[in-house]
Amino acid sequence: MIRISISKQCLSHRNHAGVWHHYAISTASQGFGNIRNSWQTPLGKHCIYQKIGENMPIFTIFRARKAHGVYEQGIHDAKKDWILSRILWLEGTQTGFNRRGQVDTRSRYIYIHGTHDEEHIGSPQSHGCIRMKNDDVIELFNQVSVGESVLISN
Repeated sequence: MIRISISKQCLSHRNHAGVWHHYAISTASQGFGNIRNSWQTPLGKHCIYQKIGENMPIFTIFRARKAHGVYEQGIHDAKKDWILSRILWLEGTQTGFNRRGQVDTRSRYIYIHGTHDEEHIGSPQSHGCIRMKNDDVIELFNQVSVGESVLISN
């Protein structure tokens, strides 16, 4: 189980042995909300829809969920919202709240992913996704399964 606290900018994961791991994250700079094109982090019950990037090198760049080289500071535009290292694609499970229509988390392409902007982890900076440090997202990726529950709350 994964619990994400927007107010604490923290992701907590309970592994199969029952041990909780806590990670600093960065959620949306525009706050929380479930409406498409809001640039906000969605709330509610979700699950991991798909895991992308297994066995890829750290700092792998993903565009449209496909690998496109490796991010190198100074070579790539640091102003873009880079999706790096691993992707955990989220799907809402609450019809009308975060699933289907204008509130569908999966069609909004909301991910837990690595970032080039690790220095701002711990403060809201993303465009809606949940950003993590690259080492942390790889560790989490290796511990979770497709279908695992994710609760996002303020």
